[in-house]
Amino acid sequence: MCEGCRADARATQHPSQRRCDRCALRLGWAMPACPDCARCPPAYERVVAGGDYEAPADLLITRLKGERRFAMAGPLAALILDALAQPGAPPRPAGAALVPVPAARASLRRRGFNPAAEIARALARATGLPVRSSWLRRVAEGPRQASLDRAARLGGAVAAYACPVRLPPRPVLLVDDVMTTGATLDAAARALRAAGASTVLGLVAMRAPAEDGGALAQYRLP
Repeated sequence: MCEGCRADARATQHPSQRRCDRCALRLGWAMPACPDCARCPPAYERVVAGGDYEAPADLLITRLKGERRFAMAGPLAALILDALAQPGAPPRPAGAALVPVPAARASLRRRGFNPAAEIARALARATGLPVRSSWLRRVAEGPRQASLDRAARLGGAVAAYACPVRLPPRPVLLVDDVMTTGATLDAAARALRAAGASTVLGLVAMRAPAEDGGALAQYRLP
């Protein structure tokens, strides 16, 4: 991306914008804290988001997932790295490995690829970190996430993932394309922690806002 487009994609990622310290949810002025993380702390330590899932940044996701423009994985990875370089971002843990969230079989049949894996590979090229796709498997299938309301998303991901191997006690950078309710990242992080990962840091290209009139209009905080 040119510098202008990069700035537009990260327009809402500025220091004055209040966010949840744990899940990177953009907080409105009437929201004193993130209700989800206060009520049920997730298994991941923190989430770093490259941008908010709204115009114009959401076009990068649309072109990757909907139009199979694999080159979009590079700019999305660059947004994540930009966010990691900002003041207050968590330091990249030593000895970390990149683990993409596995896609559902129906999504793989429909698209032919896993968007999270493409972004993880782009991050690996930029950082030299290893990608460990085999550390996380999807063991339960369900309805397409985009067709579910918030309650169904939270309940459906609980036992969807498993780690088939015993992991060394090292940090994991869990990679996904879009974070909506956080249920997917939490379930995947729990599986990795149960298998031996010391910590899990979420890296997502886009974070869905609490109120969105577009493709994620079903996402509503209680």
